[in-house]
Amino acid sequence: MKYKKISTYSYNLHIIKTNKFKTVTVQVNFKRKLKKEEITYRNMIVNMLCESTSIYPSKRLMTIQTENLYDLGYRGMNYISGKYNVMNFAATFLNEDYTEKGMLDESIKFLADLIFKPNIERKRNEISFNNDNFELAYNLLKDNIISQKENPDGYSKTRMLEYMEPNSNHSYRAVGYLEDLEKIDSKKLYKYYESILNSDILDIFVIGNVNERHIKKVIENNFSNIKTFKKPSESHFITPKRHRLIPKVVREQQKINQSKLVLGYKIDKMTNFELRYVLTVYSYILGGGPDSKLFKTVREDNSLCYYISSVAQPLNSIMTVRAGINKKDFKKTVSLIRKETINMRKGKFTDDDIIKAKITYINSLKELEDSPDSLISLYAGIEYLGSDNLSDRLKKINKVSREDVIKLASKIHLDTVYLLEGEDNEEE
Repeated sequence: MKYKKISTYSYNLHIIKTNKFKTVTVQVNFKRKLKKEEITYRNMIVNMLCESTSIYPSKRLMTIQTENLYDLGYRGMNYISGKYNVMNFAATFLNEDYTEKGMLDESIKFLADLIFKPNIERKRNEISFNNDNFELAYNLLKDNIISQKENPDGYSKTRMLEYMEPNSNHSYRAVGYLEDLEKIDSKKLYKYYESILNSDILDIFVIGNVNERHIKKVIENNFSNIKTFKKPSESHFITPKRHRLIPKVVREQQKINQSKLVLGYKIDKMTNFELRYVLTVYSYILGGGPDSKLFKTVREDNSLCYYISSVAQPLNSIMTVRAGINKKDFKKTVSLIRKETINMRKGKFTDDDIIKAKITYINSLKELEDSPDSLISLYAGIEYLGSDNLSDRLKKINKVSREDVIKLASKIHLDTVYLLEGEDNEEE
C-alpha cells in the first residue's frame, strides 16, 4: 500500500494505492467550523444532492445511471468531528480491469456531477433547489429527526451530553433540529450550498489500484470549479469545561420497558500519548467487553443490568458508561460503577487485563486494512487529527504501562448521571 498527498490551491488529494480491492472508492469531504444552526442545513444538502442532479433529475434516473456504471454505489453523510462539521460524498465502483476502459473517468464524473450539478430552478434572477426534490429531502430529514427519540439508547446518550455541557459542540445533535429545519426553504438552502463551495475546506480521498498521474488529472478535470483558497485547518480536539465537584443527576421518563442509564465523565488535560493510547486501554479494562470490570461486577456478580459498557471519546476528552437496567436498581448500579472507577485509580486490575486490551486494539487495527472505507477513515484521521500511521500505532500501544493507566484514571471524573426511566419497570 502506497500513500501520497497532493496539495493544490483549492483542495488536498489523498491517493491510497493498493491492489487489495477490486473496487475504487472516492470520498469527497467538505468541512468547516461547527455551528449548531448549520447542522440541519448540511444534512439537508446531503439529502438534496443524493436525491437528484440536473443531469439525472430523479432518483430513478440516478439509479439507472449507477447500473450503467456497473452498479456504482454512492452515499452522503454529515457528521460532527470535535470542533468541525464534516460533510462527505462517496462513490465505490469496480476497477476498470473488471469492467471496460473509461469507467473510472465516468464514475468520478458521476460523483462530481452529484456534488456540482444540483437539480435547480431559475426564476427571474433567483436560483433555488428544485421544489419537488426539496420537499422529498425535507420530509426525509424531518422523519429522521423525529425518529431519534424512538431509539432510547441513542436518545439517552444525547440527553446526557446536553445536560453535561449545554451549547457545547459535543452536545449538538448530528442529525439536526426541527426548529432549524422549519426555517429552511429552497432558496436559503441553495445560498448555503454556494457558501460550502466557496468556503469549506476540501479533501478528496481515492483508494484502489489506480494510476496516480491519471487520477490527479481526472480529479483536476472534475473539480476545476473549486476556486477557493485552501485554508489551514485547526485542531479538531476540544477541551471541556471543568467537571462538577458534585455530579449532576437527571431522571426523565419515557414509555419503554428497560431504563437507560448513562454516566458522563470529563477527563482532565491529557498528554498526546494518554489521549491516543492510554485512554483506549483504560476504557477497555473498565467496560470494553465481557472480561471488563463493569461487566463482571454489575452484570455477572450482581445481576443489575442487561448490558453495560464504557466508550471513550478522545476528541471531546469525555468517557461515557451506558447500561440497560431496571430503574429500581438505579442507585446501586451507579454506586458499583463509581466503585470500579475508584478501583482503577487504585490499580486494582491485572497485567493480563492490559494485555487483553492491547490485543483487542491491535486486532481492530488489522481489521482496518480489510475495508476501503476504514482505510480512508485512517488517513482522514492522520490528516484531521494528527493520528499516527498503522505501524506507529502498533508500536505505541505496546508501550502503555500499568503506571500510565493508573495515572490517567486519576484524571477521569464523573460529571453527569442521566437515567431515562422505563415507565413499565417496577417502582422503587
